[in-house]
Amino acid sequence: MKIDRLIGVYDANGNLRGEIAYWIGARLGRRHCSLCEVTHGLFTVKGEWKRCRDGLPVAFDTFHRDDQPDEVRAVTGDRAPVVLAETDGGLVVLLDGAQIDAAGGAPQRLMQAIEDRVTAAGLTWS
Repeated sequence: MKIDRLIGVYDANGNLRGEIAYWIGARLGRRHCSLCEVTHGLFTVKGEWKRCRDGLPVAFDTFHRDDQPDEVRAVTGDRAPVVLAETDGGLVVLLDGAQIDAAGGAPQRLMQAIEDRVTAAGLTWS
C-alpha cells in the first residue's frame, strides 16, 4: 500500500479552552501528550519539527481529539496521541502513544520510528 499522507492526533482539545488547559496541565505535570512534545516547544512549533515534517515525501497533518475528521476517529477511537498513514487501502495506525513517547520529544526520533514502522508494515511512500 502507498502512503498518501500522515496524520497525527494530539491528546488535547484544539479549542482555546483545551489549549490553555493542556498548556497549564503540562507545566504542572498533570497532562502529557508525547506528540505535542515532539511538535511544539513552550509556545510555538519547533523549528526542528518543521524541518523534519517538510522533509517527508508526503504531508503530515495534525488534529486534536475534538477536531479530528470522522474517518480518523473511526480508526483511532479514543486513542491519542497516535500517528496514522492514509494509504490507498485506507487508514493504518503506525504509532501509538507508547511508541510516540519513546521518541522523547525529539522530532528526528519520531521520524525514525515512522520510517521503521513503514518498512515493517510493508508500506511505501507515494
